[in-house]
Amino acid sequence: MAIPVIDFSKLNGEERAETLAQIANGCEEWGFFQLVNHGISEELLERVKKVCAECFKMEREENFKYSTAMKLLSEFAEKNNGDKLENADWEDVFTLMDGAEWPSNTPGFKETMAKYRSELQKLAEKIMEVMDENLGLSKGYIKKAFNCGEGDEAFFGTKVSHYPPCPHPELVNGLRAHTDAGGVILLFQDDKVGGLQILKDGQWIDVQPVKNAIVINTGDQIEVLSNGRYKSVWHRVLVGTSGNRRSIASFYNPSLKATIAPAPELVEKPNQELDQTYPKFVFGDYMSVYAQQKFLPKEPRFQAVRAM
Repeated sequence: MAIPVIDFSKLNGEERAETLAQIANGCEEWGFFQLVNHGISEELLERVKKVCAECFKMEREENFKYSTAMKLLSEFAEKNNGDKLENADWEDVFTLMDGAEWPSNTPGFKETMAKYRSELQKLAEKIMEVMDENLGLSKGYIKKAFNCGEGDEAFFGTKVSHYPPCPHPELVNGLRAHTDAGGVILLFQDDKVGGLQILKDGQWIDVQPVKNAIVINTGDQIEVLSNGRYKSVWHRVLVGTSGNRRSIASFYNPSLKATIAPAPELVEKPNQELDQTYPKFVFGDYMSVYAQQKFLPKEPRFQAVRAM
């Protein structure tokens, strides 16, 4: 089985209906799909690869040798009894946000990543409009829900990760299995070194590297807004012994003040008992629960936030 690869440019032509159906299938059956011809220039994506590789080499790689992950793995390998290191991830990661400090020693990094983030945010909003249309919601419904109804308060962040070669790949995950807490996630993954997997029908399936594709997945908040039509999906990253895997995940999340609930149009019986549907909650409360339970089943998170 392979993750669907969808030509996003066909949304604007004669194959629009078919492309909408492909995206609906990606959201409903997979929770993950890949976009090609998504409108972000190859030239910009090649620059992103270059500056992120240089940033890791110049500003991150040496420190990773002394990281908690390296220390824990070394200690665990010495006394290993066949178990796996379950409370750590083999990942070097930092987050880019507006108004925060960014790496500054890599030439061109700030300018390139600012441009990239701007393009990705626009792509995220286009994808949300496609979801609105496929779900039968008014245009802009999801964006409005994420922005508290007015203004531009949704949170757009970008995680830059590298997964260096690992001396004991059998003992540790690159990133432990989890679902994403937020809204729409847009991933620019390595097109040479694989490792990302999703759980589908009880099987772990590779998200195959496709050059300059953007991988889309839906987070927990889209599951709630769609009243379960679009499920957030378990995924993980395996580590390897060769290659330094790049992963740049951008996420369009609700404002922490946003109230999230199933869209009324998608609740078949408005008077059904509360425990048969998803709860209504403030996203910031959900994130407090998620911070403690990220790697645990998601259903108890919905229950915990319902009780708040």
